[in-house]
Amino acid sequence: MATRLYRLGKLAYRRWPVVLVSWLIVLVGIAGVSAAISKPMQDEFSIPGIPSEQAQTLQQELFPGARSAYDGAGATIVVAAPEGQTLREPTYTRAVDDLVSALRGTPQIDADAPVVGPVAAAAGQREQLVEASVKAGQPRAVAEANAAALSPLSEDARVGTISLTFDVDKPTDIDKATQEHVAEALSAARTTGLTVAASGSALQSFELPGGSSEAIGIAIAALVLVLTFGSLVAAGLPILTALVGVGIGALGVTAATAFVNVGSTTPILATMLGLAVGIDYALFILSRYRAELLHHDDREEAAGLAVGRAGSAVVFAGLTVVIALAALGVVGIPLLTSMGIAAAATVLVAVLIALTLLPALLGMLGGKAFAGRVRRDRIVADELESEPRDLTEVTSRREALQGGDPDRRTPGSDNGGVRWARLVGRHPVIIGLLGIVLLGSLTVPVKDLHLALPTDSTSSTETSARRAADLIDGAFGPGRNAPLLLVVDARATSGGQAAGEAIGTVTSWAAGLPDVANAQVIAQNEAGTGAQVLITPRSGGDDIATEQLLAALRDGQAAQEQATGTTLGVTGVTAIQTDVSERLAGALAPYLAIVVGLAFVLLMMVFRSVLVPLTATVGFLLSVLATLGLTVLVFQEGLFGLFEPAPIMSFMPILVIGIVFGLAMDYQVFLVTRMREAYVHGDSARHSIIEGFRFSARVVTAAAIIMISVFAAFIAQDQALIQSIGFALAVAVLFDAFVVRMTLIPAVMNLLGDKAWWLPRWLDRLLPDVDVEGESLTRARAAQRGPDEARELEGSGVR
Repeated sequence: MATRLYRLGKLAYRRWPVVLVSWLIVLVGIAGVSAAISKPMQDEFSIPGIPSEQAQTLQQELFPGARSAYDGAGATIVVAAPEGQTLREPTYTRAVDDLVSALRGTPQIDADAPVVGPVAAAAGQREQLVEASVKAGQPRAVAEANAAALSPLSEDARVGTISLTFDVDKPTDIDKATQEHVAEALSAARTTGLTVAASGSALQSFELPGGSSEAIGIAIAALVLVLTFGSLVAAGLPILTALVGVGIGALGVTAATAFVNVGSTTPILATMLGLAVGIDYALFILSRYRAELLHHDDREEAAGLAVGRAGSAVVFAGLTVVIALAALGVVGIPLLTSMGIAAAATVLVAVLIALTLLPALLGMLGGKAFAGRVRRDRIVADELESEPRDLTEVTSRREALQGGDPDRRTPGSDNGGVRWARLVGRHPVIIGLLGIVLLGSLTVPVKDLHLALPTDSTSSTETSARRAADLIDGAFGPGRNAPLLLVVDARATSGGQAAGEAIGTVTSWAAGLPDVANAQVIAQNEAGTGAQVLITPRSGGDDIATEQLLAALRDGQAAQEQATGTTLGVTGVTAIQTDVSERLAGALAPYLAIVVGLAFVLLMMVFRSVLVPLTATVGFLLSVLATLGLTVLVFQEGLFGLFEPAPIMSFMPILVIGIVFGLAMDYQVFLVTRMREAYVHGDSARHSIIEGFRFSARVVTAAAIIMISVFAAFIAQDQALIQSIGFALAVAVLFDAFVVRMTLIPAVMNLLGDKAWWLPRWLDRLLPDVDVEGESLTRARAAQRGPDEARELEGSGVR
């Protein structure tokens, strides 16, 4: 692989005009396609085959006109009079009437669903429902309780709701002009003293959020790159290539909406990950290019060697991220699958750009690649290429290793990485235990992990949807925002009175369960053999009590079906979201096992060792669990008061596992391959650790700081899912890069010594040689210098 990448790097450097034009055509072309065919994005959290989906299918059989929970578009307008006032007072009655009149003129409104104010609707609905129920034989007290449970006006008449139904098939069919009309009507109503808020699928924004987070991350990355390279031009190259990759990836995700449903968070995740890895991959190759220039006057040759050696590690690291993200499809959730594939595709583009566009830009710039110096860079030994250049160098290296202090090198060659590696080498047990205790203590909160999907009640307090949800919770109880729908199929009964009695029995059973505020029949089919029972919990949709209520309904379902001769099912948005969360929680451990197993096999291929991959995967587990534990403390428990306590978004842990796996392998590859390179060239096991830090610590540190900055910048977004993912990824990189890869791994490898590189011969023959270190290039260059030097290099440990 290294030889092919070497040729690719030289070709891209030499034919830079063709490469640049090709990438420009790709970017412009995909932008045009995206603009022509893209559709709005929609969050549809569902999984085929879950119980709530099966119940929804049953509902549509009994009620052919019934829509799925995510079809159709509606909105709920919540109005509230000032404290101590009511909506029945003339001043606020007129204000609400004016609002209703304005809303009736909303474009795309459904003419068959009239818009009515809460006071008028409550009066008419109460009288109609109570009289109809009493006439059907229901006790008046029960009928009045049922009417109150559905009333759009709170008991104290201070808060009311106005329902809007739109004549469209999906929320994405709502025009921007429709949303603007509603917003203007609400704004006018607020001038009358009313508190007004709105929620609902019809009013959600389908536009991507602004790029402030990306800008913050890029600014910090630029500063780190300037400090790393000491050159403004060199610092700009990784950012430029990353932006091109992110642009292609994001536009590709937008274009994909024409063919599949894509969630609103998908392009944000792709942008977040693509920007981080795009900068890092270019950083690794550019850093290697600078080191190669110290040995080669031919810049084309230096570019080829940089792509061949560092590019091999980039390909492997990128491949691990792609595999981990694409493997999200095994969970079986369409929305999660689309997120994983979109992010994986963006990472793949970042790898291709680092291997081709970056050397092409180097070819265009020529000797100007490191222009715009902001500081004079000292050429010290840590910048030198570790490959023996000729026979004299091989001999001197061997003599240096056979006598004297192996930790001593050329004066001035020590850097921060070397000093840290020596410190860890002197105290591996103490430092290793400190790292394990730190990460281990943070894994404890994982046992309290509570997963749930986003709702209006968990959105940002700055949003209108959250204000509407809070008003409804306070006036009607949190269960109003989290209804469950029990579908009763009585077709197996004799029909008529028997079906009615069976439906009544099931409704009474549901009403008597713990945490049920109300249960009543809200619809029956024409034949009287099917019913929809609305169950209003006492708790909110993200409360554990509501999840327990859903479980109680399903636990008692079989007994009720046998006793009444009916078939039952529970559906609705709350039930669907709970089922999805449970499925995700159940998939967490199997997915983690797949990722860890994959990591172990891939690392054995790269490092030709059993114990090095074992320590790497154990370290990955520690960093992931510690990350999840700290996320639980900050987001779920509200530690430090940074965020309002709420359940962790269901998608977050599995996404973090997939992404962190790839990033962890990035740092493992870039740091430990340098150790192995030194080891196979003849260094001792202990000194190879120091050499790995000598050549890679500064670049890995810069890469980690860039990733942390990019991810942390997304905490400023107003979507809880993006905030938690940004936080978790930033913390994960911090833990994995600095605690695991740069502390625990060298500590353990110091304790293992030569045993760290042990691999059974039969397994060595079985595993393919991926040549991440570029040893094939070393052999080829030695052969070009002459057979005597090739034999000498072979004897020095270069295979």
